[in-house]
Amino acid sequence: MTIAARPVTKEAQPRFIYDASFEADDAEKRYRYQQEEMDPTASHMPDEMTRETARRMHYAAWRWSRANNAREASRWRQRYLLERNRIVVGNRKLVYRAVQKWAATPQIADDLISECQVAFIKIVAAFNPWLGIRFSTYAVTCLMRSLNRITKRQANDRLAQSRSLDAIPHLESSQYEIEDRADPRLDILERYLGETATLLTPRERFVITHRYHLNGGGQEVETLEQVGKALGLSKERVRQVQNAALNKLREALLADGLKI
Repeated sequence: MTIAARPVTKEAQPRFIYDASFEADDAEKRYRYQQEEMDPTASHMPDEMTRETARRMHYAAWRWSRANNAREASRWRQRYLLERNRIVVGNRKLVYRAVQKWAATPQIADDLISECQVAFIKIVAAFNPWLGIRFSTYAVTCLMRSLNRITKRQANDRLAQSRSLDAIPHLESSQYEIEDRADPRLDILERYLGETATLLTPRERFVITHRYHLNGGGQEVETLEQVGKALGLSKERVRQVQNAALNKLREALLADGLKI
């Protein structure tokens, strides 16, 4: 068996898994469409039914790739989509199962389900029914990997949309103590920048407090070069330490429900 794709029309065709049985004289009879009824009480399509449907799906995709004219290509395209969608619909509860395992809250689960359904279509199309692997095991494993990628991407998107810590005003110590003590951003930052805080390393804390004037002193904001001289580091190294510290603070503040 080999994975192949041989487009013969302008329309993009799916990848398919080739099996030598496709070349047999009785292949079209062996892989003819069958209207199989699924038990409505089942949590998902039985494994053997899924496996047989997947074999017909790949056969239809193979025939589609070898079509000699548009009419023949359209016929096998419809067959391919029919078989693929039967697997998607028959096993859709696997998506909910995977998301429920992954997501901590219903709100997060709702956001993930729609994206997982798109990933699930690709998972179905890539399933190899000749390997002897249960589809449910294969699908849930792939879905968990997809969920990992999706949540990482969503976290990165949230961070990219958040405001920079540069937007926090550079306050004099008297203003901080008297006028803006109620500012939730400063209260939370103080929690992460205090001497007993463990979120940042001592070096990271020094860089942030001096670069963003959060050390309670009266001096001006220090440049990367000035902070580097104090720490015995190059300007570029200070920038790296600063970026690492800012990423930690953004993630912590987002976890606290505060956008920065």
